[in-house]
Amino acid sequence: MAGDGQPLEIEGVHAHYGLSHVLQGVTLTALPGMVTAIVGRNGVGKTTLMGAIMGLVPVSSGTIRYGSVELTHRPPHDRRSLGLALVPQGRRIFRSLTVEEHLHLVPPSSQGSFTAERLYDIFPRLRERRTSLARTLSGGEQSMLAIARALTGNPSLLLMDEPTEGLAPLLVETVREVVQRLREHGIGVLLVEQNLAFAHAVADRIAVMDRGQILHLFEKAHIPSVDELGQMMLATAGTPGSDPALRNPGAYDAASRSANS
Repeated sequence: MAGDGQPLEIEGVHAHYGLSHVLQGVTLTALPGMVTAIVGRNGVGKTTLMGAIMGLVPVSSGTIRYGSVELTHRPPHDRRSLGLALVPQGRRIFRSLTVEEHLHLVPPSSQGSFTAERLYDIFPRLRERRTSLARTLSGGEQSMLAIARALTGNPSLLLMDEPTEGLAPLLVETVREVVQRLREHGIGVLLVEQNLAFAHAVADRIAVMDRGQILHLFEKAHIPSVDELGQMMLATAGTPGSDPALRNPGAYDAASRSANS
């Protein structure tokens, strides 16, 4: 794949929804084989940025490159063939298809090791439910399926938009283990996450986003604790408003512990 072992480079990207100027000059580099997390308040443009990278949101100006390839105006299917895959917020599974059908929606890649059987090994619950319709799965099972579906293309860079949203602690730990395995296989991860404890645990680099821009990029080594990450976000992004992730860095972690699978 053209982008294997190469950075994703986002430079001065602007994007609009109608008259709303959502992305206002985003610049960020996601390094190969590393986990880059994007954190910030609700509504600052994190999901829009993921959509722009995957070609789902038009870019008004600026550039997106993956390795030597200019992606900015390429269609979404080109980006998959170049090694990008997305786990979307809200899972976006097909309710009328079975688990097994989801894992065979696209022809398997000739490169990489994420076969359907390997994915069943990673997510044994999906093997148990392989003939079940997606609409009958629990929220946690649907999240596992969304991740597994993205990995069927054996991406070199996986984008994950709020992958732990609504998950019980055991499933959050499963997602953490998957991210760790991806890193060990040299697969880069660009992660949008409201659970600051999870972001701090898995990321090598953490970007703070506010008002449609990346305001700061921290190396994990410079953030010794999740509480300090919350304080850095406050100092960088200013007034937290109504977002509990900024007022209390453990808020989403606590919510995760009480959520149903």
